[in-house]
Amino acid sequence: MDMMKRKLQLAEMEESLPRKNGRYLRIILGCVNVSLMNKDDRYNYKDEYEKFKLVVTGIGFLVSFFNLFLFKYRFMDMALMFLLVWYYCTLTIRESILKVNGSKIKGWWRTHHFLSTVASGVLLTWPDARSYHEFRHQFLIFNCYISLVQFLQFRYQQGCLYRLKALGERHNMDITIEGFHSWMWRGLSFLLPFLFFGYVFQFYNAYKLYRISQQSFCKEWQVAVLSGLFFVIFLGNVITTSWVIPEKFKEKKTLVYRFPTTEPESGNESARPPTSCDKNKEE
Repeated sequence: MDMMKRKLQLAEMEESLPRKNGRYLRIILGCVNVSLMNKDDRYNYKDEYEKFKLVVTGIGFLVSFFNLFLFKYRFMDMALMFLLVWYYCTLTIRESILKVNGSKIKGWWRTHHFLSTVASGVLLTWPDARSYHEFRHQFLIFNCYISLVQFLQFRYQQGCLYRLKALGERHNMDITIEGFHSWMWRGLSFLLPFLFFGYVFQFYNAYKLYRISQQSFCKEWQVAVLSGLFFVIFLGNVITTSWVIPEKFKEKKTLVYRFPTTEPESGNESARPPTSCDKNKEE
């Protein structure tokens, strides 16, 4: 017990120490120290990050919806593309700062945002050609759907994270993500069909762009590049999210093997075998 206590104390001390910026932050900000020494400051920064995602996701949905049904102007489409570039670029910077301050952001979801930044930049440079209009309607529908799913995820994940943090089962600097982690299994598994439909939509975008790139009227390099980016994002999302399911079943089998179900003795509460609620320590 003393050893465990010492390890926890050392971990808390390490969290309060300043950390070096990653390579990406050094390129963007130089040698500016972004370590937040106060726990309240770190938590407030994380909270602002969550609010930023919610607000911009809502704005992105409204702009996509209006462009889809009301506005047919090129400059409105360009405004949406610029919003996406700014949003994902800002996310990558904020997430890098959160990582320096102790947030455990999984590698793929950060890579996903970098790829989304590149895809948004390519969309922004796509000229007003026939190939663009062949894909415009589908992209706006896709963006509306993804915005709705992300909004649902952020809202439900915030509540789930709050409960798990109160139980001491998650880190205070854990953040909401676009994908699915094992800690979401209880209470948030209903989101999985919506996520996988979004991933299928990404694959369909890649396929549609590939078909457009094969047409004789298509001369724009952006079409083939976007097709490849959508396919890579689809593949990464599916693989990363699918890994959660076998890992969860493996964890359940290990739990049953270690703690076989037995009937508790009358009046002896300690004879109750541990349940998944007793052992929900996620990585």
